[in-house]
Amino acid sequence: MNNVGEKIKSVRELQKITREEVAQRSGLSIKQVETIEEDNLLPSLTPLIKIARALGVRLGTFLDDQENFGPVVCRQGNSQETIRFTNNTENESKSMGYHSLAATKTDRHMEPFVIQVDPTGASEFNSSSHEGEEFIYVLEGKIEVNYGKDNYALEAGDSIYYDSIVAHHVHAANSSTARILAVVYTPI
Repeated sequence: MNNVGEKIKSVRELQKITREEVAQRSGLSIKQVETIEEDNLLPSLTPLIKIARALGVRLGTFLDDQENFGPVVCRQGNSQETIRFTNNTENESKSMGYHSLAATKTDRHMEPFVIQVDPTGASEFNSSSHEGEEFIYVLEGKIEVNYGKDNYALEAGDSIYYDSIVAHHVHAANSSTARILAVVYTPI
């Protein structure tokens, strides 16, 4: 697993930008930026997207392990868990395991993942938003997508495509784990 916090700090320092400037540009608190950089908290994907935008880099800059300018083939069973994120629940449990399908592809504009969505037992969720678009295809189990004021229950074979600027939240729909294919696009 790569060290996201160290990569963020490295990019920030390379650009000679302070944590305060990143916080101001991203809309996050200085404490959030500090905590993420020190790897005391791996938040949901949204704060990482905001930091990437604040630094003018792709989200993949923090998640990549290698560089590959040609096509990237990911064989069945060969995706590795890139990172586990919280799911914006009250208890901050790490309930989403992201398996990158293109971590070695440089200069990509989309981030494809297979995500294991574990149940949290939570009934309240904090929605988040960021620039870009998301596509989700349910591989196994059932998920619920809260999108704005609407809720969508999806099961294996269902998909949803939405503008991620609208507040949204994705979580397991019942007490069982679900697996989804998600493609996230965020403009730089």
